[in-house]
Amino acid sequence: MATHKSYTDLEQSKKLAEILPLESADMYYSPNAINTEGQVLSYNPFPKCIETIQFNDGKEIFAWSLAALLGVLPNYQLQTQDDGIGVLVLCSCDGKFNIVTADTPVDACYEMILKLHELNLL
Repeated sequence: MATHKSYTDLEQSKKLAEILPLESADMYYSPNAINTEGQVLSYNPFPKCIETIQFNDGKEIFAWSLAALLGVLPNYQLQTQDDGIGVLVLCSCDGKFNIVTADTPVDACYEMILKLHELNLL
């Protein structure tokens, strides 16, 4: 478990925006630099305050912190493994356990949300 993440990356954020209610996000990426053709060159993460978000032609991308991701998961247990596996998330839904592993807690929660969405359990 070499890396640490505090929130979803851009690709994860875009995918979760298709699955989760946007109001469950507690962060957003705002364009830092836009070239003359209107293409975004880089994004910076910021905490989400609904009153202060200034949408710039929809270029902002909502993001989720670990706390926000955990708030979406039903009946979860998050465990750090010492055997090199990384982070384990268990969710109990409909009397069945669903398990995913990943390198970071954010990645593990993201993978669990995708899995539960595929199973129509979220």
